[in-house]
Amino acid sequence: MTGTATLFRWLMREEWRLHSHLFGGRRFAAFPLAVAALSGAGAWLLAFTDMGLATVAGGLVALVGFFGLQVGTIGLVGRDALRDVLGNVTLLVFSARTLPLSWRRLLATFLVKDVCYYTGFVLTPVVVGYGAVAVGAGVGLATVARLWVAVVLAFAFGASLSLSLVALSTRNRLALLAALAVGTVTVVGGFLDPVAYTPYALYADPSIGSVARGVVPTAILAAVGVALFEPVDDGSSGRRRATDGLFTGVSDPLTRRSLLAVARSSGSVGKVVFSMGVLFAVTALLLGRVTAGTGIRPHQGIAFGTLLGLGAFTTYSWVTQFDAPREFLRFPVSYRAVFRGTLRAYLVLSLATAAGYLAVAALWYPVDRLLVGLLVVPGVVVYVFGVAAYLTGLSPNELLFDTALFAVFGAALAAVALPLLVAALVVSVSPTAVVVASVVLASAAGVVGWRLARRAGPRWERRFRA
Repeated sequence: MTGTATLFRWLMREEWRLHSHLFGGRRFAAFPLAVAALSGAGAWLLAFTDMGLATVAGGLVALVGFFGLQVGTIGLVGRDALRDVLGNVTLLVFSARTLPLSWRRLLATFLVKDVCYYTGFVLTPVVVGYGAVAVGAGVGLATVARLWVAVVLAFAFGASLSLSLVALSTRNRLALLAALAVGTVTVVGGFLDPVAYTPYALYADPSIGSVARGVVPTAILAAVGVALFEPVDDGSSGRRRATDGLFTGVSDPLTRRSLLAVARSSGSVGKVVFSMGVLFAVTALLLGRVTAGTGIRPHQGIAFGTLLGLGAFTTYSWVTQFDAPREFLRFPVSYRAVFRGTLRAYLVLSLATAAGYLAVAALWYPVDRLLVGLLVVPGVVVYVFGVAAYLTGLSPNELLFDTALFAVFGAALAAVALPLLVAALVVSVSPTAVVVASVVLASAAGVVGWRLARRAGPRWERRFRA
């Protein structure tokens, strides 16, 4: 037990040193304040719609659950994936072959560390920001405390689910596909309500039964993941060769360079599909929750177009993952051309993936509404690129955890995303006017993003040469 406690402290210290080194030193300590402020601002603005604070809390639990899913997947898929994101680093979780520790003990401690670290650094500030608004509106402190428990467990549920899925893939990919098929059929077929077996049940219906349904599945997923997971090298070389063939014929060398960097990295273009798929699943779940909780029928096209467009930021991170910004100073190429090539690669990946998910959504939602999404998503995608490129250059992961920069970036995205999401909720007031206004706003945002993208190259070239 003492050894496990020591290992836990080492892992926590490693996590803090890694983040503070990569993302701004001591300024990174102020990051929770920015998270709380954004959470409170979002809850306050949504309070002006017909969406109640209880529905906002439900959406918060869902978002945190999918955040845990992404964190767990990135952290546990393998050393190669970590190297793609962080460079040449060695984390304790991948040291079982040299340390006198069992792999399962190390992995279980790593999972607990992730839950504790993100609880203190992200999840608690999120609930504090929401709670400040909720308590002011008459919500009891006990309800806010119950939401905090549900949020923490939702993160643990997402991380445990990703661990168990990755564990199945390391053992037998057919077993993984079978598990996904059974889960999809069970949920889509209406054999059970999936939300009732998640930590959200603790918030929505506090009882002994909901505690069991909310906690037991998480514990089972964590146990299965720890028991079955095996660290293996990435075996996606066949898929990489297949995606290589799609991009080797691209004429512009800078665009081809960015596309091949994604295709030949761990997970290939599949990680782009996965990261935007998380946003697609979140949107689908929230649409159902809003309708069930309030009777409001949001405009699916505006909602999907907005959130899939925002999700394209992860695509920008993948496209620029291997770029060392100053290396281009050695080549006879301008930064304007570099960002132009990066933009083309980014648009190919993000727009194709978003269009694919909108096509999938047509299985459940009206096609005419989803066509509006096809008009909304390009403007949001270009806006996200322009803001990210102008503020962070070719290092979005490193610079966006600078607290001040993160606040500016979040405010810039909120300036477009919140009006569009509110429009999706109030579309029934004046359907035609709201749809037209949404498309116009998204298009205007795209123009702003395009202008920022054009200025990003000269801005960063001047900065690097200085």
